[in-house]
Amino acid sequence: MKSAGCAIDFGTSNSAIALPGAGLVEVEPGHRTMPTAVFYAVDEAHAAEPERSYGRAAMAAYIDGLDGRLMRSMKSILGSTLADQHTDVGGGKAVRYLDVIGDYLRHLKSLAEAQAGEPLTRAVLGRPVAFVDDDPARDGAAQAALERAARGVGFDEVSFQLEPIAAAFDFERTAEREHLVMVADIGGGTSDFSLVRVGPARRDRVERYDDVLANHGVHIAGTDFDRHLELASILPLLGYRGPGPGGREVPSKVYFDLATWHLINTVYAPGRVAELRRMRDFYADARQHERLMRAVTLRQGHALAAHAEAAKITVAGGAAATIALDDIEAGLQAVLDEATALRALDADLQRIVDASSATARQAGVRPSDVDVLYFTGGSTGLTPLAERIAAEFPQARQVRGDRFASVAQGLGEHARRLWG
Repeated sequence: MKSAGCAIDFGTSNSAIALPGAGLVEVEPGHRTMPTAVFYAVDEAHAAEPERSYGRAAMAAYIDGLDGRLMRSMKSILGSTLADQHTDVGGGKAVRYLDVIGDYLRHLKSLAEAQAGEPLTRAVLGRPVAFVDDDPARDGAAQAALERAARGVGFDEVSFQLEPIAAAFDFERTAEREHLVMVADIGGGTSDFSLVRVGPARRDRVERYDDVLANHGVHIAGTDFDRHLELASILPLLGYRGPGPGGREVPSKVYFDLATWHLINTVYAPGRVAELRRMRDFYADARQHERLMRAVTLRQGHALAAHAEAAKITVAGGAAATIALDDIEAGLQAVLDEATALRALDADLQRIVDASSATARQAGVRPSDVDVLYFTGGSTGLTPLAERIAAEFPQARQVRGDRFASVAQGLGEHARRLWG
């Protein structure tokens, strides 16, 4: 008798796990998905191992100001040289980036085993169309690294399925007839498209290669949106693109690092902080340099990124966002409105829309032949993006899946077919 298994949607921003035939696991009380986040708490320097918390508990520990290190967007390091490097988590402790992913996968596995009532040694993992754009070698290395992390936590058998195809399988569960579906899976790290034939007659087939007409994607999504919005609305108050005494723009690298989750901690290195202090004369406005130094010395980088993400959600809901920055300077505020957001995101949104059209061209399919446009992934909540994609396929019926759970549910369906 074969051992039991599960299906894991390891996302850039959120993750979920499903048991074939039993559906999604409740990963936190009342929640079937959880933030892809690990917090390493270091309360005592002599502790052998930092205490770990995950998901919403990790975010709460960081917000509460506990001593330690918050890790998010870990998926972004796959395919990079960072995967096998170590990072400081406080208290003189360091952890390898790939082991952070392993810790998170181990936690998901333990939650699923608690619900299944038995050990799980097989796993289907979702993967984007491309971990790394236009670099097959690095893309292969990224999948191999994720497989190593999965095997390291006790999965003896590991297989992969493309995330947008898994989303198509989720749609297919309730399809009453055959459809040609363009799946738009736009999450935190990638925007992926798949053109798939689905329907009741195809539903129980294990091999579906003939039904997948095309896959395409770009490494642009929600975390990129957050970075651009932070650069557009918050970081100018700290000197981004501000003038120096001679009119030249101040150096921008620190601002890009502050707006990129997995690089924020590099700004806090003592040598980097000393270098930033020496740059005081680069700023025509001394207040901007003071704000930057306060943000760095108080380690506000992750908080600023979270402010940008929250502002994005507010603007997506149709309202302007006021961002309070009192921790940096009493009464300091940034404002993000829809017009500013769309200007900041226009190039990224267009690249994503172009990727949707390229998917149809790869398949040799006219846009008018696509009869369903299936949206999934957290970033499809950005209405202007969904509208621009829909305009490329004017004949298609728009269907919105569970933005955060469709892929996991589809992976569970794939696992059911794969293992019987």
